[in-house]
Order: sequence, then C-alpha cells, then structure tokens
Amino acid sequence: MSTSKFFLSMALPLLILLSCKATKIEGNSDTIPKYSPVDAALHKTIAALDANFFDAYNHCDLEKQASIYSDNIEFYHDKGGLMTSKEEIIDGTEKNICDKVTRTLVKGSIEVYPIKDYGAVEIGYHTFFNKQEPNAVAVSSKFIIMWQHTNNVWKITKVISLH
Repeated sequence: MSTSKFFLSMALPLLILLSCKATKIEGNSDTIPKYSPVDAALHKTIAALDANFFDAYNHCDLEKQASIYSDNIEFYHDKGGLMTSKEEIIDGTEKNICDKVTRTLVKGSIEVYPIKDYGAVEIGYHTFFNKQEPNAVAVSSKFIIMWQHTNNVWKITKVISLH
C-alpha cells in the first residue's frame, strides 16, 4: 500500500470521528441551569426542617435529632463510610460534634425536589466550623438528604455527606 493510500485510509476515519465528536460537543451545554423550585411550598418546608434539625445539631439536642432521623437511617459519609444505626449516629454526634463543631448552611444553596409517593430530596452546601481548631480554614461541602413524609411527619431516611 502506498503512503498516500495508507494516510488516506487512516485520516478518513479520524476525520469522521472528529466531526462526530465536534457535533456532540456542540450539542452539549457547559452552562448549569439556574435552580428554581418546582414546588415553592415544599422548598420552604424542607428549608425549615433543615434549619430545625441543624439547630438541634449545633446545640447538641440529641433527643431532637434522634426524633428527626428515621429508625431505618442510612448515613453515607465519603470519609467515614456507611452507618445504619441511629444510636451509633447519635453517639458519634455526642462524642465528635457536641461543643466541638457547628454547621452553617451556605445561604441560597438548598435545592429541593419532590419524590413522588415518598417525600423530597434536599441538596445543598454547608460549612462545618471546628471550635477545636479556630484558625482552620472551613471549606464548604455538598450534602444530600432524603426526607420521607409519612402520616404528616417528615423523617430523614438517608444522608450523603461529601467533603
């Protein structure tokens, strides 16, 4: 096979591949759509539940926290792994959080989406401040909370905490 035929046989598929790739890239948007609540009342409810739960968290009200967690809680932490015992989560909070760490919600970061016949998912950013290390730089991290609504009661069933 001559060099020019070899080059043409290699170049043509490459050009086709690149043109398909370019079309695909042009079809995608690099812009993330601005969040707008699907259900403003639900968003307000979940934001209030978040504030209520984390007020208890920041003030070490373990009984209130336990009442908001489902008995079937699943707590996924990117560094600590999975916990499924409400008692262990509350004990860990008492040991590692109480009077040591406070949580602040990043204002305007909460997104809430209804989950049909279940409740809602809350996605947002928060910052934890370690009182033991007052000069440490606090970094915001993402969280996801699944809220189940049963018999007019909201419970946290799943938490995904990413740092």
